[in-house]
Amino acid sequence: MEIKTEIIINAKPSEVWEVFTDFQNYPQWNPFVKSLTGEVKEGNQIKIELPGMNFKPVVLTLEENKELTWLGHLWFKGLFDGEHSFQLTDNGDGTTKFEQSEIFSGILLPLFKKNLLTTTKDGFEAMNRELKARVENSKKD
Repeated sequence: MEIKTEIIINAKPSEVWEVFTDFQNYPQWNPFVKSLTGEVKEGNQIKIELPGMNFKPVVLTLEENKELTWLGHLWFKGLFDGEHSFQLTDNGDGTTKFEQSEIFSGILLPLFKKNLLTTTKDGFEAMNRELKARVENSKKD
């Protein structure tokens, strides 16, 4: 099962990336990812705090100004897994398409499916909106 959201941000990918990867400031603006700690580097385990859930995914992809992907598990692989991806696409007109998606799998997926399609998707969209506002407002300063 996949959830995918996107938003157009009136800024270059490098400007979006700068705000997006300023993880220490997430508590100030990010309604979905309350905190992200650890060295964000391919192969490293990081700590993520979401509303009502903490987990320690492994960073799969980190490509500056383009993509961050991690893979998390609930307790152990195969029970409930999520591969979360953030992708930035340069639209060539001074704007960036910011996509946030997650592919869920595992034997417990049917138990979580309804909540994922509502609460989790809403969380993605709220984060996208707040990122857009923060990036665009920082350009006005």
